[in-house]
Amino acid sequence: MAKKYKLFEVFGIELEYMLINNTSFKVAPIVDSLLTKKNGELTSDIDNGAIAWSNELVAHVVEIKTNGPTADLTNLADEFHKNIVEINTILKPLNTKLLPTACHPLMNPLQDTQLWKHSYSEVYELYNRIFDCKGHGWSNVQSTHINLPFYDDKEFEKLHAAIRVILPLIPGLCASSPILEGKFTGFKDTRLEHYKSNQKEIPEMTGMVIPEQVFSKEAYHKTIFDPIKTKIKKHDTENILDHHFLNSRGTIARFDRNSIEIRLVDIQECPKADIAICVFIIEVLKQLVNGKLARLETQKSWHEKDLFPFLNAIIKEGENYTVTDKKYLEIFNLPKISTVKGIWKHLFELVKENISDNYKDALQIIFSHGTLATRIETALGNHPSEKKIIDTYSHLSDCLETNTLFIPNIQK
Repeated sequence: MAKKYKLFEVFGIELEYMLINNTSFKVAPIVDSLLTKKNGELTSDIDNGAIAWSNELVAHVVEIKTNGPTADLTNLADEFHKNIVEINTILKPLNTKLLPTACHPLMNPLQDTQLWKHSYSEVYELYNRIFDCKGHGWSNVQSTHINLPFYDDKEFEKLHAAIRVILPLIPGLCASSPILEGKFTGFKDTRLEHYKSNQKEIPEMTGMVIPEQVFSKEAYHKTIFDPIKTKIKKHDTENILDHHFLNSRGTIARFDRNSIEIRLVDIQECPKADIAICVFIIEVLKQLVNGKLARLETQKSWHEKDLFPFLNAIIKEGENYTVTDKKYLEIFNLPKISTVKGIWKHLFELVKENISDNYKDALQIIFSHGTLATRIETALGNHPSEKKIIDTYSHLSDCLETNTLFIPNIQK
């Protein structure tokens, strides 16, 4: 059994990146070559000190993550950046590099998708058989996951209640996927637009993305896990799928390791931006959990059907969506109508003293210039050519290598 930690005692952060070919700009399904070059022989997991590397469902995505729980978020962006530089150094002779953002802007998933063919592949093959994992919602979705511990049911109740009410706002802070197959999609967060329906064959797995009003382990099993197990049974005849793995809501409870994982964060252009967003979300959750904002009973009273419309609108409009629901705004002690950007700026004022300067600087760029999706749209103009898209995303790749945020009006 994994060690149990108290609320906010430690954290786990996971970042997903796609590999692309330098010449063609297409995704490069060679994560197995990367892991082999690093390890000397093929492995699905690499221990690299503070950070670990692993494969994902598709062969062009690598995940780098905290190597177990960490209490230190201040230096975490630098730790991730060191690993990114090392990965790019290994990939350079293979004419390949890492590309940030939640979606490749030109990928044709039907042609370019290759599933991971090595360890754990039987699980991926079963997923592919049920859902057909060649769509954008499966093969072109890179995200940041935030893992937060809880010690017992009482702590789970507080943490789950707080996360549920903040979930709809998250795309308005970190959307980074406004373009697919060379065209603007009309959504700031296209990754999440696909996320909502990519498991439509078994809707019990994703639910309404916002999880149900369940605030204990027993209730969670009864309301969420049991229906998933029932529905998957006819597909998973060999019992190889775990219910924790199958639950695909925007935040999922991991009772096997006493944590809750937030999955709605689009990956950014560099770790400094990613970890700044994670730290900010965590600090706001502390305010909710500690009763500095809405009371626990108020947080718990929100049904997923009432929260989902906010999420749906913010997936589309990002930080520009105007929230007019006074009851929802009251959760965050906001007395009047506000844009999502306005809500985040208000929350930043409440927690900024607890955020280190390097992360504050990153958040100020987001407040000043918009989500990464907005900054990409600004850089591309109204009718971007394939060359303009490649040039812009190459700048984003440079930002990843140098750990700097993307500001379109000073890009050359």
